[in-house]
Amino acid sequence: MLKKIVLTGAAGRLGGLCRAPLAAMCETLVSSDLTDGLDALAANETYVRADVGAMDDMMALLEGADMVVHFGSIADEAPWEKILHSNLLSAYNVWESAHQRGVKRIIFASSIHAVGMTPKHPTLTTDVPHRPDTFYGLAKCCTEDLASLYWDKRGLETVSMRIFSATDKPGNSRALGSWLSDGDLIQLVEKSVSSPTTGFTVVYGVSANDRAGVDNSGAAFLGYRPKDNAEDYAADILTKAAPQDPQNPEDMCHGGPFAVVPLGMSGVEM
Repeated sequence: MLKKIVLTGAAGRLGGLCRAPLAAMCETLVSSDLTDGLDALAANETYVRADVGAMDDMMALLEGADMVVHFGSIADEAPWEKILHSNLLSAYNVWESAHQRGVKRIIFASSIHAVGMTPKHPTLTTDVPHRPDTFYGLAKCCTEDLASLYWDKRGLETVSMRIFSATDKPGNSRALGSWLSDGDLIQLVEKSVSSPTTGFTVVYGVSANDRAGVDNSGAAFLGYRPKDNAEDYAADILTKAAPQDPQNPEDMCHGGPFAVVPLGMSGVEM
């Protein structure tokens, strides 16, 4: 059992899902975000208000940590100035603080939007070149490259989880391929923490959907074996869905609506 895990972005939906499972994997879980506090703390969980964009906050937060699970960032497209602070500057702060504090591994909530302009066909592998669809996706690319650099030059491991559509259930035809269930998200985080070694690894955070169109074999050694399948919802979704347009990047690229949203504008609201 690990002594201390730090979870950033703990007040968000995905970070919140991971709190109890992570608490079960360590002696002390330190959860962090910008809110004043969290409800229902586990017996071995403490909350620290901290800004991932502030180096001093990260240096204090990561003291004595074995691993960091990093969900703390803006989870949508936004103006460049906001992305720069919360998604890019924060990445340097987290990785540099982790290096200085002797952290073994960072589990990073990356995103499919790092390769969001990549067409859905052929099958998406873990070694495809970066092809971001937004400033948000670009920040994920930069963070993955930063993590790769810190592994190559400083021996700090990272599992970069390129998360797809993380919702309680699939809600549209795109999600029939892109859905990541809550249970599979938790499993992916747990496997990323418990794997004996990872180096720098990219893995797609997607459930076992028949229509997923991704190949995770490059990260199979993590032991991640998703169990849920969006196809269970297909009949209901497809009877209500509009036809897809083969000339529309929203339908044909992995980024979905983020592939067509203007830079700096929210992709979630589309």
